[in-house]
Amino acid sequence: MTTLTRLRLPQPRLRSEVTRRRAPVWIGAVPFGILVLITLFARVIVPFDPERVAGPSNLAPDATHLFGTDATGMDVFSRTIAATQINLLMAFLVTIFATVLGLVIGLIVGMNEATTGVMGVAGRGVNRFIDLTDAVPPLIVGVVVVGLFGPSVLSLSIALSLILLPNQVRLTRAEVLKVRSDAYVDAAVMAGLRPWRIMLRHVLPNSARPAIENSSTIFGISIIVSASLGFLGVGLNPPTPEWGVMISSGVSDVMLGGWWTTLFPALALCIAVASASGVTGALTRLTRGPAAAR
Repeated sequence: MTTLTRLRLPQPRLRSEVTRRRAPVWIGAVPFGILVLITLFARVIVPFDPERVAGPSNLAPDATHLFGTDATGMDVFSRTIAATQINLLMAFLVTIFATVLGLVIGLIVGMNEATTGVMGVAGRGVNRFIDLTDAVPPLIVGVVVVGLFGPSVLSLSIALSLILLPNQVRLTRAEVLKVRSDAYVDAAVMAGLRPWRIMLRHVLPNSARPAIENSSTIFGISIIVSASLGFLGVGLNPPTPEWGVMISSGVSDVMLGGWWTTLFPALALCIAVASASGVTGALTRLTRGPAAAR
């Protein structure tokens, strides 16, 4: 009598692999999600009006004023939380503007750059103009736009979008140049599809990933540049709570021992940028594999 033994073959560890790849996404998304919640409910969280005097000036952190007060007596904790809403709102607007416009311009330039006629000339002209923007310091662009339209969230968002737009255009254009030479695009052309339909249905979906992945980097850079403009005095006007403005106005207080007026908004700025950087690495690891994030 023959006894059959069932062999136990090793099972693929697909679930553990997926979990391992998704873990960095959660690590990067949790602090970013907390910042988003603070942005949505900032005015509910703050114990004092961030634009009004809340106590004695230059008061050290205590139980009533967790981050102390500044030289005018405004609560630093309330202003830091309220500034999160303003700085992140500008970063969201800039990311959307720069990414959407970058996809559109990069798609048009990439599809028409090598063609003849008006669209080809326009595409090559836009490409050369994008290259020339590297010679202009980003802060100069911000100063000029704010000087023309005045200091507001919208004008700063426009300025930052103009600063960060060229990078998104380059990424999209480079990907479009690769995709448009693929066989399925040639097949669509031979099938008689209209150019706009080929761009929207076949080229754009396969060319958008680099710009979308880079959007979280755009988010972090826009926070840094907006704070830099505020620090230089060309951002939002006091007493509007904004991290760069708070850091700039608190520098003189540090010399007198008021370290808290600068430290806490600077920490908030660093946390926001670090969380955006974490999301960038997590998205890259999730979409392209662990090796791409190294």
